[in-house]
Amino acid sequence: MRKLCILGSTGSIGVNTLDVVRLHPEMFSIESLSANTRVDEMLAQCQEFTPTVVVMVNETSAKLLKEKLHTIGLSQITVRSGTQALIDIARESTTDTVMAAIVGASGLLPTMAAVEAGKRVLLANKEALVTSGAIFIDAVEKYGAELLPIDSEHNAIFQCLPSMAQKTLGRCDLASNGISKILLTGSGGPFRTLPIEQLEHVTPAQACAHPNWDMGRKISVDSATMMNKGLEFIEAKWLFNIEPDDIKVVLHPQSTIHSMVQYKDGSVIAQMGNPDMRTPIAHALAFPDRITAGVAPLDFFNTKAFEFEDVNYQKYPNLKLAIDACKSGQAACTALNAANEISVDAFLNEKIKFTDIAKINETSMNKFVSERVTSIDEVVSLDFRVREFSRDLIASDYSNSNKEVNAKGGK
Repeated sequence: MRKLCILGSTGSIGVNTLDVVRLHPEMFSIESLSANTRVDEMLAQCQEFTPTVVVMVNETSAKLLKEKLHTIGLSQITVRSGTQALIDIARESTTDTVMAAIVGASGLLPTMAAVEAGKRVLLANKEALVTSGAIFIDAVEKYGAELLPIDSEHNAIFQCLPSMAQKTLGRCDLASNGISKILLTGSGGPFRTLPIEQLEHVTPAQACAHPNWDMGRKISVDSATMMNKGLEFIEAKWLFNIEPDDIKVVLHPQSTIHSMVQYKDGSVIAQMGNPDMRTPIAHALAFPDRITAGVAPLDFFNTKAFEFEDVNYQKYPNLKLAIDACKSGQAACTALNAANEISVDAFLNEKIKFTDIAKINETSMNKFVSERVTSIDEVVSLDFRVREFSRDLIASDYSNSNKEVNAKGGK
């Protein structure tokens, strides 16, 4: 029986992980869970899975959860708060598997703690690898951690690799395994067919209405700008030890082919399935075995088409920024991710226009591209400084842009 720690258990990935666990109570035990402020959701999870320890990062939420657990007779569950508590449960010896599902760079330190404890790390927090790159991969090798990708695209690529490459993730030599290119698919998000000139008028609600996937608000906006694909591009470079020029982004609106691997002999191996995150989660949870995920198999007779398109980088400048960052070095990747988290939050709170996201990201990345990043402390420092710069940039140059668009009749 695998003993699980789920970092971010009330988010989309965390909830889907518990859905899979629910189907296999004989295989998995929930030892620890974490969330930020969602007390009621965490309370329900505690009632069903009775973890030993729960972390609510927000101190007020932790106090409230503790009171509610006491009221319903579950006071034996330890409740902690704060970032250090996240790090502690990630490396706790009572667990052997950590689902790293915290969204954003805030997941870096607890995910790294799980790596340094030599655990099986199910990596859904792509930002941890994007912001630290070689530092992260070096730690995986040094501490003997087992890294398994959860993003549907990277999990798909992983499944299409030869077993030898799967065993050396982060250090694999794809060329010696006959691989010439990775084809990273993306749906194009909700604005794939929207004229470029209308993008500045789109609302957060429209950006979060993904046609295929059910995701959190931040990731949904990233999908709409295709920054999510850009971060996945950077993550793929590190996971599969491949040069950026050997990664190709392909638009696939149906989201049924999750990614592909192109071999030197002309073969292309694809991993397919319905767009449901429980499939890659179940794959990683049970690897190398296969278990039921609660997902219906793809029905080819009701799948109308498999369409593919090239990327229009004028419509998706954030994707181009991420590819450029991947080629420029670690500081550019760390800075781009930090700026994007700030700009997306500003858009969701209707402080800036949708099209301002890429502008803020580009300015912030260019400001810090030449920084030196060789340790986690330097990653954390750079991340903090970029966020401060991006916030100041929004306050000084973009604070009224969204109001001006709305005043002119934009929605």
